[in-house]
Amino acid sequence: MPGTVAVDCFPENVEKYRDGWVIVAVDVIRATTTAITGVAQGRRVFPVPTLEAVVALSASLPNPLIVGELGGNMPYGFHMTNSPAELAARTDIERPMILVSTSGTVVIHESRYCLAGYVACLRNYKAQIRYLAGRYEKIVAIGAGSRGEFREEDQQCCAWIAEGLMAEGYRALNKETEEAVARWSGAAPDAFVGSKSVEYLRRSGQLRDLDFILSHVDDLNTAFIFQNDEIVMLPEKVKVPVVRVNT
Repeated sequence: MPGTVAVDCFPENVEKYRDGWVIVAVDVIRATTTAITGVAQGRRVFPVPTLEAVVALSASLPNPLIVGELGGNMPYGFHMTNSPAELAARTDIERPMILVSTSGTVVIHESRYCLAGYVACLRNYKAQIRYLAGRYEKIVAIGAGSRGEFREEDQQCCAWIAEGLMAEGYRALNKETEEAVARWSGAAPDAFVGSKSVEYLRRSGQLRDLDFILSHVDDLNTAFIFQNDEIVMLPEKVKVPVVRVNT
């Protein structure tokens, strides 16, 4: 039997996939793009689900860079919001980064209870497909939605990952996955620019993050895994335990 792939959304839905599923967390604007950008710099990146977890972890790391937002706002005492453009411009890569966001880092954190957890955005979605195809039987790309909304940029990235795995022989879990793939198949990278997330970037004067995202599509040839509380880069030549797809 071929493997199965699904598209889903929201941190609370991760629990449905604990039995043998691999999670690919997607939060294009902006948590997973920021996280991957940090790791690609050579920085250690620790995603956490809550402000309390930020405080606890910051006490155990040397001079951490504390990054993120909650409800769209940067909490007091943070060094910067979850801006991939701003992070890419920093040179202090020796500082480990603690990252928190409303939903993106929650999805990443919850993946620890599943078979494996990976992190993707438009920068590495193709590399993530190549890395996962044939390794696992059940893969779900989960968008980090909030307030009941599956944001368009996350739909697009999740659908592209599912479509790529379907091209490798995986079958869609359900009609919702098929519809997502059909909607975004062949779409331009900027097809999501009418989303509420982009409107938020526009209102708040942060469109440089949109420019960064669109100018870095498929520019990383690496997959990223969440393990031992941090996000780690996995070049394709690096091996992890393989759970083969039955064919």
